[in-house]
Amino acid sequence: MFVGLIFVSNSYLIEWAMQRSSSIAGLSAMLGALLLGVPILWTACKHLRRGALNTSVLVALAVMALFASQHYQEAGIVSFFMLLGQIIEKRTAEGALVSIRSLIQLTPNKARRLRQGQEEEVAVHELAVGDIIRVRPGDSVAADGVIVHGQGLINEANITGESLPADKRGGNEVFASTMNLTGLLEVRVTHVGRDTTLGRVRDLILAAEKTKLPITRIIDQYMGFYTPLVLVMGALVWAFTHDLSRVITIFIVSCPCAFVLATPTAIVAALSASARLGILIKNVSDIELAARINAFVFDKTGTLTIGKLAVSRLAPLNGVTPAELLRLAASAERFSNHPAAKALLQLAEEAGVPLLEPVGFSETAGLGIQAEVGGARVWVGRAQWLQQQGVPSDFLNAVDLNETEGWSLIFVARDRQCIGWVGLQDQIRSEAGTSLSALRQAGVRRIAMISGDRQPVAARVAREMGCDEFQGDCLPHHKVDLVRQMRAKGYHVAVVGDGVNDAPALAAGDLGIAMGAAGSEVAIHSATIALMNNDLRRLPFLLQLSRETRKVINQNFLVGIGFVLGGLALGTLNYINPVVAAVLHVAGSLLVVLNSFRLVRQGEDLESHARRPATATTHPSAAIGKPCAETA
Repeated sequence: MFVGLIFVSNSYLIEWAMQRSSSIAGLSAMLGALLLGVPILWTACKHLRRGALNTSVLVALAVMALFASQHYQEAGIVSFFMLLGQIIEKRTAEGALVSIRSLIQLTPNKARRLRQGQEEEVAVHELAVGDIIRVRPGDSVAADGVIVHGQGLINEANITGESLPADKRGGNEVFASTMNLTGLLEVRVTHVGRDTTLGRVRDLILAAEKTKLPITRIIDQYMGFYTPLVLVMGALVWAFTHDLSRVITIFIVSCPCAFVLATPTAIVAALSASARLGILIKNVSDIELAARINAFVFDKTGTLTIGKLAVSRLAPLNGVTPAELLRLAASAERFSNHPAAKALLQLAEEAGVPLLEPVGFSETAGLGIQAEVGGARVWVGRAQWLQQQGVPSDFLNAVDLNETEGWSLIFVARDRQCIGWVGLQDQIRSEAGTSLSALRQAGVRRIAMISGDRQPVAARVAREMGCDEFQGDCLPHHKVDLVRQMRAKGYHVAVVGDGVNDAPALAAGDLGIAMGAAGSEVAIHSATIALMNNDLRRLPFLLQLSRETRKVINQNFLVGIGFVLGGLALGTLNYINPVVAAVLHVAGSLLVVLNSFRLVRQGEDLESHARRPATATTHPSAAIGKPCAETA
């Protein structure tokens, strides 16, 4: 393309140097016009062979008319600018594919596999499920897996969109392409190749790129009528003016490159911004749909709450300090796999409380454990079970919590004397309240919470989050009924859940959003939009991005229509020539592209500042210095 431009430019230089037109300048311009015009003619011929009468035919006719009338310089310049417009359109349409290639490059080519204790370097495609790989500090994880040995910080930003690294240890999942920042890890491979989380993410983005907005499908449907209409307009202008230059100008300005680029450029930019923050949109029409959402239905467990027990209350009795209560309870529970035991151990670790080795550990399923800790016999369990072990029941008078509101209470006794109790509950996500407020500010008129838990539990969680509408004791079909009732009243409903037991409700809503889809194949496939992390702040951002995308698309359409109609008017009145028309054509395309790519920067405020993962609230260690301390 640039060789042809050199020949055309050379013809102008020759004329300037010789102060007149010459055969050498004409020959140079003709060669340049041929080099630049042949690709345009070739493209038009390919479309015609497929029976497609599109705007590339208009460009080809304009170039042929200029060449036939021996306006070689104009033919060359027009061809150059039209080719430049085609390149902009092609590169923009391939924008998502560039993102896919960059995703592919994130996965390392080699992995360190362990065989009989020996490390060997193998290609990633040779890995199989069950292999043990070693990941050194600074290495990218080669496949999805579970840590079997070691501890380290993992940067998962390219999967979940989280800016802070996650602390991973034995039993935790890791994902292909994430970066190990510290520590030596040994990982058992669970998924390889396209079955990894990254592979599924890549497939989703490719699928989204192939889908179209409804307005784009309408444009494609009527574009076949557009080219014949422009040809008729050109024929009418020729019939009234007999001015070939005007006809050529009309053909050039009628090429709706800016109009065609209006939607795909905005969609590519929006997909890029959403994927950067861990929001996977399966169908681009859902971007437009999200702008109309005015009602949200949330599942409680695992969506608005963390979905696992955490210590929220330490209540020591009989002169025991909170730290001593936690030390004895966690030490006694050290060998238990009960969720309450794990919550106590996690709190002790985060608070820096040293634990003792239990002796004579025994567990009564569903009731409690007993062990010798520091020379004293310790019982940890339910109130009734401690009473059966001979512990006086007067400790029940110190309890000021109601288990029907979602509290799990365990009591701790030392040498058959109750020394305190621990309140555990499913923790509400720290950003839940602010996210629901942001949704209301964004124009969402109705927000409801549904849960399979008891009604008092649902009432407490809704009250703490500031959600006025809630419903407990819900079975899956009850959730579906609620969604259908809201839609019947004219609401556009988005359902947010964990993508497993909420699958029927997710399918019943206008928009189904699966939370925490990283590593969860069920979650990725059960909803129309998947959030790769559990940050509820992504939901207000999704609405904002959708509305900004729609606004940008409308602006682009106005620009495209303005350039076409304005160019037609100016060309018909002979105020512009073919060269100016070609320049305007490229200018309109560039303006649309630049306007669309403003969307890429959407959501930078969600990743620019450091934040803690939304799975914990106030640090528990702050509560180990006072009785009945709140840790949530």
